[in-house]
Amino acid sequence: MENFLKALINTFIPIFVAIDIFVVLPIFISITEGMSKAKSNAIVRESILTALGVSLAFIALGEAIFRVLGITADDFKIAGGLVLLVFAILDIVKHSEERRKPSGKMGMGIVPIAVPLIIGPAVLTTLLVLVDHYGILPTIVSLVLNLVVVYFSFIKAEAITKLFGRGGITAISKIMAILLASIAVMMIRIGIENIVKR
Repeated sequence: MENFLKALINTFIPIFVAIDIFVVLPIFISITEGMSKAKSNAIVRESILTALGVSLAFIALGEAIFRVLGITADDFKIAGGLVLLVFAILDIVKHSEERRKPSGKMGMGIVPIAVPLIIGPAVLTTLLVLVDHYGILPTIVSLVLNLVVVYFSFIKAEAITKLFGRGGITAISKIMAILLASIAVMMIRIGIENIVKR
């Protein structure tokens, strides 16, 4: 039980950082601006369920692809770490909200809110690396917990934005990007260490 809780914490934090709710919130507010509360809540439910489905499908297919291509967990840790590092650097040097802001509002519950705002390349890469490192159960539980956090953040989006302010949310987002870069470096380091030990 203790090991599971430790794995849960170790998987929850990277997923939370990769989702970066502080970037997604202002975009969500701009997309749903002017909607009724009922319609906005329906879009939130649709986006969360879609995000969960896409994530679970990607985890299942990712494992199958690994076996077919002969990719090891350490290979993916290094590659995934490099990809996450690129995303983190882009978030640090660019205005994240501007970079991720979608161009339209069509099918907004599924695209762009669920994919790629909630579940983007950084999150999918993180999920596969965590499954290989900590196992599938703690990773999926952490994913669900993170989606619960996203759900309630969307429901209370305007209140959260008012609490932190636009500047505060941007600052927190940059800190998240630095944490994501650190996690990426850790993944690369672990992958290289494991290959060297073979």
